[in-house]
Amino acid sequence: MLTYFHGQIKRLFNTSGELYRALGLKDKLPTMGDDEAIALLTQHGKLIKRPFLLTGQGGTVGFKEEIWDGLV
Repeated sequence: MLTYFHGQIKRLFNTSGELYRALGLKDKLPTMGDDEAIALLTQHGKLIKRPFLLTGQGGTVGFKEEIWDGLV
């Protein structure tokens, strides 16, 4: 899964969300390992940026029509 985002795990997080701020992830995420970050995402669905799209051609989070058109 991470290959779609080229190791940029932060792109998967809803950085404007209340829980993201409450957990202080702005400061913690840069030094957090991928395994720990993925564990947080699986435990707290509200941390995941939406919409979330994975296809055989790539993946993206958030909605930008031109990117989605190229993936679906």
